[in-house]
Amino acid sequence: MLVFNLLLSIFGPALNTDMVHVPAGPFQMGCSAGDVLCEADEGPEGGMRVDVPGFYIDRSETSVAEFRACVEAGACERPFDHRRTHYCNYDAPGRDDYPVNCVNWNLANQYCTWRGARLAWEAEWEKAARAGTDTPYWWGQAPADCTRAVIDPGGPEQPDTETDGCWRDLSWPRNSFPANPLGLHDMIGGTSEWVANWYAEDAYVRLYAAGDLHGPAKGVRKVIKAGSWDEKPRAQRVSNRFSKPVTGNRDLYGSNGIRCAMDEAAYPADSGTPTE
Repeated sequence: MLVFNLLLSIFGPALNTDMVHVPAGPFQMGCSAGDVLCEADEGPEGGMRVDVPGFYIDRSETSVAEFRACVEAGACERPFDHRRTHYCNYDAPGRDDYPVNCVNWNLANQYCTWRGARLAWEAEWEKAARAGTDTPYWWGQAPADCTRAVIDPGGPEQPDTETDGCWRDLSWPRNSFPANPLGLHDMIGGTSEWVANWYAEDAYVRLYAAGDLHGPAKGVRKVIKAGSWDEKPRAQRVSNRFSKPVTGNRDLYGSNGIRCAMDEAAYPADSGTPTE
């Protein structure tokens, strides 16, 4: 117990999270072979070979309750809550285990830093989302739908908000659907997740494939990965990219959430055995 308390004083809340280990090695990043929906910023069809060091990443998206602990510790600013709009989960009755949303990049970064962790790099995020697969979705070529993820399935002659969140116009509790082969939940659907990189249209080819996983050094908007509860199936593809300013009109961030990562060397050795 003495050792645990010492580690807790050093590493703080990071000891209490459930993280999955992603081993070092290359993967094919970017536009999947045969994916006709790719945009120019997803690189050439078939992807680019990108080497990624080993790292850890949260099994689940950050919950409302987890983020509230950071707010109560004075380390995170309070996000928009459900009184602003019904789809913001913070402090909404019964939504403590929903993913926190309505957060800009600065709030996401505050939370992961408080945890003793960090936001994932885009290449890390995509490698984790693919989980050893090379198709547009980790389960294959079939588009995302409401049997696999919390998305906006769309529909002919239906108002756009009517189909958000699989007809709930709201996100769902975390882990409502099966995990990918690495054991990670909601890498497709749920909330879209901030990563650490600034956005550059040619980042896959110019930076990541050349070994620079942390670039570009500056920019105007940060990258967001994963389609969310209010995005159509084409936006749920693992190579799809969004970008938004780090701060701005708070109504921009209703679909955006958090998943933290950590370097192998930073992971506390005595915090338990993470899933491989």
